[in-house]
Amino acid sequence: MDGSPALSASGVPAPQQQDARPAGQYRPGYELVAEQILELIVELRLQPGDRMPTENDLASRLGTSRTVVREAVKILSALGRVRAQKGRGLYVADGEGMLGSSRWGGFFLPTDLDHVYMLFEFRRVQEAAASRLAAGRATPAELRAIEAAVETCREGHATGQRELFDRGDDDFHLSIAVASHNPFLVESVREARRLQRQSSTIGLHGTIGGHAEEAVTEHAAIYEAIRDGDPEAAAQAACTHLDNTLEDYRREIQRRVFG
Repeated sequence: MDGSPALSASGVPAPQQQDARPAGQYRPGYELVAEQILELIVELRLQPGDRMPTENDLASRLGTSRTVVREAVKILSALGRVRAQKGRGLYVADGEGMLGSSRWGGFFLPTDLDHVYMLFEFRRVQEAAASRLAAGRATPAELRAIEAAVETCREGHATGQRELFDRGDDDFHLSIAVASHNPFLVESVREARRLQRQSSTIGLHGTIGGHAEEAVTEHAAIYEAIRDGDPEAAAQAACTHLDNTLEDYRREIQRRVFG
């Protein structure tokens, strides 16, 4: 070993373990255990609805305390990956979306960079299609909803209210999917965004977003193309936005690996 960071299959440096992180990059033990529980679910080939090992068993398997496991389970429960039933134990959550209800729920690991990049690839396809369709189908009310979401993001960024920005971001992408008048796109956009939030919360230790200022401008460009009824411009603007968001993830990964 020469001390160089490990690479994923995509050639991008993979996140290192806690003790290899540069100063200032500490991560709580429960976050690392949350990652390990997700990996264990895949390793054991557990499916949605299957019973998981107990908290005591998980603590023994992962070499940690039950208290840390309990905190990790709280994170995974909030993200919709684990379901805790009082008096009955832990279960792999049944995904409510189209992707989560099938094998994808067990397939996606928010700490696997290749999975994150594939998710962005999928989002690029679905959101370009949704924007293209919305440009030809959006009603006046749907256009107002998209415009309102753009303004919510703008206000959230201008005032430093991250939660407001995130809410506007969700509303923006879902409003475009709704305006496509295709319920399959609506559900797939919703589920893909849920999975991306998991990669931010677990895989990247919280929401990242140096790209927020540019995102506000990019949202406006997508909205204007949809409003003007220009399907190809809308699709291209959506692709540009997703490409830039992915680049933001790449920069953050590099920063976390190399400090």
